[in-house]
Amino acid sequence: MNFSETGILQQEKVRIKNLLPDIGIEQARQEIIDGLSSKDPSISSKFFYDEKGSLLFEEITQLKEYYPTRTEKGILKAIAPEFMNRNRSFEIIELGSGDCSKISILLKAAERNMPHIKYIPVDFSQSAISDSANILSERYPELEIDGYVADFIHQLNLIPHSEKDRIVCFLGSTIGNFNKTEAKEIIKNLSKGILKNDTLLLGFDLVKPEEVLHAAYNDSLGVTEQFNKNILNVVNGIIQSDFNLDAFEHRAFFNPEQSRIEMHLCAIKDVEINSPFFEQTIHLKEGDSIHTENSHKFTRESIYELIDEAGLEIKRFHTDSDNWFALVEFKKKV
Repeated sequence: MNFSETGILQQEKVRIKNLLPDIGIEQARQEIIDGLSSKDPSISSKFFYDEKGSLLFEEITQLKEYYPTRTEKGILKAIAPEFMNRNRSFEIIELGSGDCSKISILLKAAERNMPHIKYIPVDFSQSAISDSANILSERYPELEIDGYVADFIHQLNLIPHSEKDRIVCFLGSTIGNFNKTEAKEIIKNLSKGILKNDTLLLGFDLVKPEEVLHAAYNDSLGVTEQFNKNILNVVNGIIQSDFNLDAFEHRAFFNPEQSRIEMHLCAIKDVEINSPFFEQTIHLKEGDSIHTENSHKFTRESIYELIDEAGLEIKRFHTDSDNWFALVEFKKKV
């Protein structure tokens, strides 16, 4: 997470710009400190994604228990030929882009039109965007890539608009990481930025048997535990704190009232956390937890509720045969 260097890469068909310095390390530190100092301590899930965290998440997506990625990719493969059949030049904006495996499915279906496509990945992880740009530029030399290292929740307005039609992709059910109020606000902001010929493609993880959910976030190899604990390394780097990863254990469970998986780091003994940026030492007792992520699970009804008053309408609703995941195409109401 680079909060200082603005220019990262500039070559003929690939440009990557870092917008995080516009936020500044001070704001990131304050966000972390506010979360840790609250009555129910928390760390925003966006801080998972340093270079190590991004690699661990890629490993999670390959696990047999972790159904969301492979299920969503299956839907993408099914819809890609028709979805990408566009005659005019257009842009693909991918928010929270991560690795390039999902967008590659869509791009492969549009190979003949590659000189007329601009791909705009937006992610908090500099390494994820750089790695994806390297892979895609080698695979598709004619593809224009204009990437942004950014907090897309707060910096979406900094991404330049153009006159071209756009596909805005927000995949992986990332929208499920936010509470209902936040998610509605994000979708409203996305709606404000799209025009009548644009398409908004959102991924939603659907409600399913609790045992399937539990296994997906408590894998037998412990990769999710490593991923969860690594957020403490990221925090240590940003606020110069002294979190000891061995003092915490991974806990993930389904909260039926909120229809979400919650991930926590639970203290296995009394701990003190120090930082030169704290006003005072933070004390956690054995059994206290730090809330690191929510992953809400949706129904069709809750998806409709989410877009209420956002000025959007559903164009197509795509799901898999088990009805475990949905990709929904939205368009601007006219």
